[in-house]
Amino acid sequence: MLGIVRAITAAGHGPGFRVLGFVDDAPAEPNLKLVHALDLPYLGPVEELRQAPPGTAVALGIGDPRVRRAVAARVDAYGLPAPVLVHPDATVGPDTVAGDGLVVFAGARVTTNVRLGRHVHLNQNCTVGHDSVLADCVSVNPLAAISGACVLETGVLVGTTAAVLQGLRVGRDATVGAGACVVRDVPAGAVVKGVPAR
Repeated sequence: MLGIVRAITAAGHGPGFRVLGFVDDAPAEPNLKLVHALDLPYLGPVEELRQAPPGTAVALGIGDPRVRRAVAARVDAYGLPAPVLVHPDATVGPDTVAGDGLVVFAGARVTTNVRLGRHVHLNQNCTVGHDSVLADCVSVNPLAAISGACVLETGVLVGTTAAVLQGLRVGRDATVGAGACVVRDVPAGAVVKGVPAR
């Protein structure tokens, strides 16, 4: 996430950002070491955002869609906006409609007439085909492919190198395993894997 912010700033895109630091309710020791190595402060748990200075925006760098949704609800309660972060090396169709908190990593491709909800994460080199709808807090992991006219409901996770074929629906909070090929609709809450995905 920090790399995207820095790439946007270096490219002169958007308003420019000044990173104040990181919040985390239960930071793991390796993450704290990384934050210090990046010369940025750990600000404390999420509740520290109550005291954020005016104009502060919060980007959610949380991979698990369900956890991201829960934290987003907490951050929303503090009235803090979520910026849209699109890496300069990503391609997003000009008619894409996107919600707050969208994060698009380098190499990701979004084609035409796509709707993306709040806090959607599109990871490195994934693709989202025409006329698709991705609801809030969907994660599409690296190299995954969402074909045209697909619907991914809230909280869906599509694993690395997985594919969802044309016109299919993946239900709320479902998980498509890494490398899976989805050939039929996936019910809410299901975990599917394999080729074809079951």
